[in-house]
Amino acid sequence: MSLPAITFLVIISLIIIPSSLSQQTCSSQKFTNNKIYTRCSDLPTLKSFLHWTYDVSNSTLSVAFIAPPNKPDGWISWAINPNGVGMVGSQSLVAFKNPSGKMVVKTYDITSYSDIKESNKLWFDVKEVEAEFSGGFMRLFATVVLPEKGKTRLNHVWQVGPAISNGFPAKHDFQPGNLNSKGTLDLVSGESKSGGGSGDSKVKKKNIHGILNAISWGFLFPVGIIIARYMRTFKSADPAWFYLHVSCQCSAYVIGVAGWATGLKLGNESKGITYDVHRNIGIALFCLATLQVFALLLRPKKDHKYRFYWNIYHHGVGYIILILSLINIFKGLNILNPATKWRSAYVGILVVLGASALLLEVITWIVVLKRKSNKSTKPYDG
Repeated sequence: MSLPAITFLVIISLIIIPSSLSQQTCSSQKFTNNKIYTRCSDLPTLKSFLHWTYDVSNSTLSVAFIAPPNKPDGWISWAINPNGVGMVGSQSLVAFKNPSGKMVVKTYDITSYSDIKESNKLWFDVKEVEAEFSGGFMRLFATVVLPEKGKTRLNHVWQVGPAISNGFPAKHDFQPGNLNSKGTLDLVSGESKSGGGSGDSKVKKKNIHGILNAISWGFLFPVGIIIARYMRTFKSADPAWFYLHVSCQCSAYVIGVAGWATGLKLGNESKGITYDVHRNIGIALFCLATLQVFALLLRPKKDHKYRFYWNIYHHGVGYIILILSLINIFKGLNILNPATKWRSAYVGILVVLGASALLLEVITWIVVLKRKSNKSTKPYDG
């Protein structure tokens, strides 16, 4: 079996099985305390979920927030921001294990990033709270009374952290999932929107970066390799296969450079947030792909004595780019954390490409072996 087919099948098997096992929705969740809520939302970051019931008559909101902490001794938090969007100004409920191992819930008033105070007096009244931890998920239950009757749209924030130090939540990570864990919630309609303000603009740039690289490195480049490997087997396709291959790879290179540039810009705009492996693989891909493009200028003729060595170099570098491209795209998907349907759609594209490469590999070997057989049975002409 060829290297392209093996690469597709191995990476697909490593990605599709874990992703299918990790899928979970709020509608399938049940609680040990048999509580039932009228609404729920699959929050877009931190693998979190929110269930709630809102009683309009007395402005009472019952919530269940579910999320996996960074570590078993970590914490989870759900908060309401009455005057803004984001962490600063939010009134927070934080669940964690106390020194005796019991789950507790405390309330905090977050007036600034450096000033986080435990407080029993919040914008809303807290009637009852409890928490539990099982199966890798913490569950925070609370019933609160909102001070403004008739106000059904809230700005909410959710977060997870690594540990509790001296009874105080340690600082959370500053990954995209942590920074984008905010949104608006309509208590009556159930509509939930994430992000806001400049965060939305940065998310759009990340989406553009991801789309450009998925099209270039994740689709056009593999298609170009498939064209070069299998179309040239058929004499009638020469030299059309070569021009198709060059067009595909050059288009992939141009789009990939655009995606690479947007990635550099995002990195410069995100001070203190780095993805070393993703960035380094991206730089390596740019350098290797640039070498491949310039190698066309040094391509010897078919009968040249150095053509054999040029082919080894060109094919070897091409397969290295293919492997690094697919690895880096899935690292980017883990960073961007899009909706499951987008990851599934891309995995589906890879399945189609991999299956096509496998089928073409079989056809190619049949053609090659048939030609050899015809040559061996041809009468000796003197």
